[in-house]
Amino acid sequence: MSISEEQVKNALKSVKYPGFTRDIVSFGLVKSVQIEKGEVKVQIALATNDPNVPAAIKNEAEKALRTIDGVKSAKVLIDIHAPPAGAGTGMGATRIPGIRHIIAVASGKGGVGKSTVAANLAVALEQTGARVGLCDCDIYGPSISLMFGTRERPMATEENKIVPIEQYGLRLMSMGFLLDDTSPAILRGPMVTRYTQQFLRQVEWGELDYLVLDLPPGTGDIQLTIVQTVALSGAIVVTTPQEVALIDARKAASMFEKVNVPVLGIIENMSYFASPSDGKRYNIFGSGGGEREAKRLRVPLLGQIPIDIPTRESGDRGIPIVGEDRESPVAAEFKKIAENLRKTLP
Repeated sequence: MSISEEQVKNALKSVKYPGFTRDIVSFGLVKSVQIEKGEVKVQIALATNDPNVPAAIKNEAEKALRTIDGVKSAKVLIDIHAPPAGAGTGMGATRIPGIRHIIAVASGKGGVGKSTVAANLAVALEQTGARVGLCDCDIYGPSISLMFGTRERPMATEENKIVPIEQYGLRLMSMGFLLDDTSPAILRGPMVTRYTQQFLRQVEWGELDYLVLDLPPGTGDIQLTIVQTVALSGAIVVTTPQEVALIDARKAASMFEKVNVPVLGIIENMSYFASPSDGKRYNIFGSGGGEREAKRLRVPLLGQIPIDIPTRESGDRGIPIVGEDRESPVAAEFKKIAENLRKTLP
């Protein structure tokens, strides 16, 4: 009887990551599966300093594999990439000294304007009088350096800490500050994990009220590294009103719920287009999707951001619209979101 890779992964879905309710397959930890004449070999990648974690996963995974009909032997190889000293794992995720609240801005798919939302939200929080940092955690597709109009290279302290770039009252860090415009970030999973850890813990953030993390879309190594090592105050999920975006927004929200990170709310981006000539609203991507999803998740609908030409133009110029035109409808919506977040996370 032949054994398929699908059978192997289905069996491994019964193996939970210690301290989490989520399984090792959905966390993306299973890196390879080899099947030959009833012998199954699986490679799993972990980022942990706790020796009990790989031992527990190896034991449970091999037990699960032996339940598959036709398996003669099962071997699990663990590839460990340890986080930096002092980092927590799983539910033991630790706070970054000097930072009161860390907020992850996430989306289940690309193209919903998540980075634009993260950038303008950070500026709006700063305008309330808070001390704010913004970390671009999208290693493969960094965009914060463009949105803030700076190509300045970060410096390092004598203690080998990275000094963030300061722009519009924010402290910024992005892979875009370290790459040329045409240089792609070609990195394997372990390197991505290491860069993510460095950005969060080896940056001299100083004293901050809020650190906003612009996560890459979807779920994967970067998201797992963050929830394993950093104590998040909560996450915001960005979506558009259309169903195809909402499906992936649910996945993002489910990821945070399963690792016990509170979802602070939904932001519906590209909610509508208001005609400059008569102010009439056009629901280009449908209507009500964000509100329905917020009700389903039992979280607040934090705001509805319209499609707005000045927002795009200001972003291309490297000035977030909230900083360039505080009286615009988009800026007003972000101001409301920022004020409500400050009440939720004082």
